[in-house]
Amino acid sequence: MNRASNLRQLFASPRIITCAGAHNAAGARVAEIVGFDAIWSSSFEISASYCVPDSSILSMSQYLHIAQSIAESVSVPVVADCDTGYGNSTDVANTVVRFEAAGVAGISIEDQTFPKTNSLINGTRRLVSIPEFKDKVRAAKSAQVNPDFMVIARVEALIAGADHQEALLRATEYSEAGADAILIHWNQASVSPIEGFLREWSYKVPVVVIPTTYFSVSRQQLERLGAKMVIYANQGIRSALRAMEETFTSILADGSTSAVERSIWPIARIFEELQGVRDIAEPPNEGVVLTTPRRN
Repeated sequence: MNRASNLRQLFASPRIITCAGAHNAAGARVAEIVGFDAIWSSSFEISASYCVPDSSILSMSQYLHIAQSIAESVSVPVVADCDTGYGNSTDVANTVVRFEAAGVAGISIEDQTFPKTNSLINGTRRLVSIPEFKDKVRAAKSAQVNPDFMVIARVEALIAGADHQEALLRATEYSEAGADAILIHWNQASVSPIEGFLREWSYKVPVVVIPTTYFSVSRQQLERLGAKMVIYANQGIRSALRAMEETFTSILADGSTSAVERSIWPIARIFEELQGVRDIAEPPNEGVVLTTPRRN
């Protein structure tokens, strides 16, 4: 069974789907090991790993390369955060062709104008018109080869300052254009706008949420409200950076790695769980033996 079919099955199951953000194959593998259902190839995490803003600076090819390496390294479905689709409807169609061929199970595109601004940054947002974004959704669906490949339409209306009626209107229009799921995004601590949207959403298309700022709301609460997928989109890189900072600080302070050895992964675990060294046969001993030349 292919990854897209797996993703479809998850959306058809009765329980909420848990999805972890990643910016490389190693982070995705760890998320799979601990039990996440799917991986979010995160635009924010990837851009942060390059030390550039999440504002359409990196190219589609750079995001594609990371998404493909993730898809090749895990068995769970991968959903790629494709920002605004990297251009117009023609570009969106090309994006679907490339990401689907790379083994990705679905993509998410948002209705901000290009270049985008990360949703968590304060500032003015401009959205494309509803007809323009519907054209992007149609182009995406027309370009896919596997019927199970999923196109998620990300609604930024609430972040742009619109009311929930505008968000509901856009979500409905995008669903009618063929979107397989709606991602309703929000960037403040209060969960009330998300609660209001989920309570009023009556369309058959499932809803995805990203509780980065309203983090006190549990997965179980979101499931009761009707959310179908919850994405923990950036906690991976944030925790990794914190851990690296603490480790490097300790090494400089102590002059050795003794204090941190118990809190970091053993080399043997990296060999086995990330690199698959245990599956590599021992090569025949046919190499040249080097000896230290004798001094006269």
